[in-house]
Amino acid sequence: MKVIIHDLKNEQFQTLFPNLNKDTHIIFDNGKIKHCIGCFGCWIKTPGTCVIKDGYEHTGAVLSQADKVIIISQCVYGGYSPFIKNIVDRSISYVLPFFNTINGETHHQPRYQNKYQLSVYFYDESISLQEKSVAQSLVKSNSINFNSTQYKVSFFDSIHLLAKEVIL
Repeated sequence: MKVIIHDLKNEQFQTLFPNLNKDTHIIFDNGKIKHCIGCFGCWIKTPGTCVIKDGYEHTGAVLSQADKVIIISQCVYGGYSPFIKNIVDRSISYVLPFFNTINGETHHQPRYQNKYQLSVYFYDESISLQEKSVAQSLVKSNSINFNSTQYKVSFFDSIHLLAKEVIL
């Protein structure tokens, strides 16, 4: 299954990507997402499921079924947009609360045996070289933390250019 996580307006997304396979799960901002409160409930109280019931509580389980995850995000100071950052935070149930050291960095141990390819497409009118460098480091760390098989980061000046390059 392919998972697409995006911060575009739903109408924009549907216009740019009208022909999606049935084997695609789309995560978008429906206006109801709550912020992760760092309660660790997804690890202790309801392992693998967020305790906040807002429609995004099963994001970790959705990722466990993915063979490819595509993130489309505005580049904000070298990071994800607020919605995408929130989804990444709420996906912490995808991993366990235990740690491994990988290349001198601390990362979570996987909860699931599943591994997926991660492709991140950043867009904005003027992404600086420093922002690109920070974003590449961020995605690399996320890729390791979420036990991805490989990752790719791309940058675009507009969503229209991005749409021509994204392979769904």
